[in-house]
Amino acid sequence: MQTAAPPMRRCAMNMLWNTQIENTCIVFRAWHISSTTTFALSCAAIAALGVLFEGLRAAQGVADARIATHLNTARTQKAPSAQDDEAAPLLSSARAAARPGVRVPDALRAGRALLYGAQVFLSFFLMLVFMTYNAYLILATVAGAAVGHFVFNARMDVDAVLAGAGGTDRGMACH
Repeated sequence: MQTAAPPMRRCAMNMLWNTQIENTCIVFRAWHISSTTTFALSCAAIAALGVLFEGLRAAQGVADARIATHLNTARTQKAPSAQDDEAAPLLSSARAAARPGVRVPDALRAGRALLYGAQVFLSFFLMLVFMTYNAYLILATVAGAAVGHFVFNARMDVDAVLAGAGGTDRGMACH
């Protein structure tokens, strides 16, 4: 006696705006939606990824502020060098013009790079979710980003915004 093979699960590929629930695959064939319940759970997971993305961006800002404070403290506590004569300000300003900023130690740069890499990965992943053109998944992505922005961006540097430097918030950019 032969048993019938289980029915093939097929991923629907829509290149147009849609509201399909069942047989939707999200990014991977393994993330196959077979019921309304799994679709609702998937929407919640995608919204959580949107919140996580905003959390990573906020963590990057906190890390940068801590690193800047550490580097500024180290710079101000540094003892004057033997080159401190009348030409030293000219030499240091020429070096600063050639390479602006303070060199960040490799260990701290590695941490910043990991945070940045996680943000880039997550932003591209959410872009792929968006490209399912599924209205519900798009809404879950945007809702997660909005909730994350609300949670992690409670403070504003009013002076920077008024000076025109506060408009660097790129939103949920892919890169």
